Formats: sequence, structure tokens, C-alpha cells
Amino acid sequence: MEVKPRSWRDRGLQAATLPLTTVLMVFFLVPLGLTAVLSFQSTRYYRLVWTWDLDTWVDVFTHVHYWSIMAQTITMAAACVALCIALGLPVAYAMAHRVSTLEHHITVLIVFAFLTDAVLKTFGWVLFLDRSGVLNGALDAVGLGPAATDILFTPSATLLGMVYNLLPYTIFTIYLSLVRIDRDLVLAAYDAGASKTRTFLEVTLPLARPGIFAGGVLVFVLSLGVFLEPKVMGGGTSPMAAELIRQSFETRVNWPLGAALTLVVITIGAGTLGLAALVLMRLSGRREATR
Repeated sequence: MEVKPRSWRDRGLQAATLPLTTVLMVFFLVPLGLTAVLSFQSTRYYRLVWTWDLDTWVDVFTHVHYWSIMAQTITMAAACVALCIALGLPVAYAMAHRVSTLEHHITVLIVFAFLTDAVLKTFGWVLFLDRSGVLNGALDAVGLGPAATDILFTPSATLLGMVYNLLPYTIFTIYLSLVRIDRDLVLAAYDAGASKTRTFLEVTLPLARPGIFAGGVLVFVLSLGVFLEPKVMGGGTSPMAAELIRQSFETRVNWPLGAALTLVVITIGAGTLGLAALVLMRLSGRREATR
């Protein structure tokens, strides 16, 4: 069945998307606008004062402390993306091509990981990695001594928690891209004498690139707002943007500062999404040109 392209000026399309547009306007743009308004106010004696000035934004742009935490947040998010793709690509490939008979069982397990509360999973890692936890107990039992591993409450533990909680998003996006690859293209490469490695690198991997790219962007954007892992597994040793925003709202009772920092994080995430969309459009255009 041929799907005809439709313009955004189509009245029928506008009517069909009106409910979704209304929901986005009410639950996204309105709070975002209120946050922007709040960032131009100030606080005095822990009370909000409606002043309409740029003092909060000057504070944000002149303090290196805020930007060092933003830089650390982006670095941790980039590392999380790299690890999620490195771990998620083999799992997704195995689900799509190697263990297709167990595909549904693995899918159920991943969905179960989605549905399990992140708090439970994160505190489970604390019990596992604690000095008196399961891991050190097992290592002590084989003669490696007590507290053989001591990564809890370090940036490495924060990264481990982030990868563990966000990895299913990468696996699913890459898997959906892999199962849509025309199997005849892979078989044609084999018939042409290509090895399995060359077929994977020159046929499968380029065709799965949109899924890999989408999974990486999704994990990056979600990583910008992680709060639980730096607090519980990092022990506050690697503060990230979400914790900085929480402290601004709750501890310092400086709502304009928290609003301004929130807008900075949203801008970084929106910029990443825009850049990803631009890259995907260019990749799609290049693919159409080569057909």
C-alpha cells in the first residue's frame, strides 16, 4: 500500500493531531514558559521577589562551578552512551539474528527490567557492591580478602548505575533497526563472497546506524537528568546537573536559579535532539541519493 506524503497545512491532519498538540501545549510548553518567567525573578530572605531582572542569568553565566558540573554531566552522559551502545549492539544483534528462537523470552526479560522500579534496582547494586555486600563476600570466600572491590560511592559506580538503568533503551532501539534490515541484502553479500565480519561491517552496521544513533541520542538526553544514581551509588562524589537543580530549589530555596539551570539542561538536550535530527536527515538524503 502506497503511503502518500501529507503537508502540515492539511486540515484533516491538523484536526487529527489537535488532541496531541493540546496535550503538549498544556503539559510541556506552559510549564516551560512558567520556568522561563521564574528565571527572571530573584529571591530575598528565602522568599521569591518579582523583580524582572537578569541577575540570576548573570549568576549562572559567571560562576564556573555551575559549568563544571554541566561539563561533568555531559561527560558522564557521553560515557554512558558509549557503554550502552557497546553493550547493547551485541545483545540486539543476537536477539535479531542469533537467538531468534529465544527472542520473545529475552524481550520479556527486558520489558521486566523496564517495569522494575529504578530505586529497587539501584539499591540492589548498593547491596551488591557494598564492602560487606555480596560481591566482596564472594571474593573473600575465594581468598581475595575482604573489601577486594571498593567502587561504591565513586564516579565509576554512578556510571555503572546509569548504564544498567538505561541500557534497555539502547537495546530496543537497535533491535528494532536490525529486524527491519532486508535479509536478502545480507544473503547477497554472502553470495558475493563476503565474510561474516565484512558483511556485518559493510551491510548490517550501516543499515542499523539510524537505530544506533537514535538509541545513543535517547540515552544521552535521559542521562542529562539522572538523579538517583549520582545520589545513591555515587554518594555525592560526582554531582550532576539534576542534583544541582534540586539543591537550588530545596536546599538554597533559590527558585530562579533552579529554573535557569533547568532551562540550561533543557537547551542542551534540545540542541542534541536538533543536531541528531539534522544528521539523520542528511543520512537519509545521502541514502536516497545512492539508490
